[in-house]
Amino acid sequence: MLAFPGGTLLANIAGPTSQVTRTMTTFDAVAGIANACQATPTLVTGGQPDLKQLAAFKAAGGAVVLDIRDPMEARPFDEPAKLKELGLEYINVPVVAGRVDDALLERILDAVRKNKDKQMLFHCGSGNRVGGALLPYFMLDLGMEEEAAIELAMRIGLRSPEMMQWGLGFVASHGKP
Repeated sequence: MLAFPGGTLLANIAGPTSQVTRTMTTFDAVAGIANACQATPTLVTGGQPDLKQLAAFKAAGGAVVLDIRDPMEARPFDEPAKLKELGLEYINVPVVAGRVDDALLERILDAVRKNKDKQMLFHCGSGNRVGGALLPYFMLDLGMEEEAAIELAMRIGLRSPEMMQWGLGFVASHGKP
């Protein structure tokens, strides 16, 4: 058995043919989501998942879903009910453009920090809000430099100057450890 970042590679090389199987990771399970990204070894991010992706996330070892969409946003299904049915923990911290502040970001960071050792899916509608909300985590908790943190946040889906300023403003007011 061989290990690699993001999963385990199982190899059976007995006999004339080789068979290589890779176990499904939580990232594999949600790879079809808009802006899907493996932000850390235990944190996958992206836009709104569908029912099949959530079931695959659970089957791949997923434990927690952090959703920062407002409950009033249109959704293709009742996400809290479906996650309960699947046995996944559901956390909702609604983020609405124009109404972001440090207290809201503290709630999000608290959820990420408390679940950092569990496989988590962190999503919004597109990944934009997720990218902005994770800037402080990348810089303050993981020690990333600002440029690298912004680059990763943009891979996650960050596009809005407001969301970028929200995250960077939090870092500026709370300082690096």
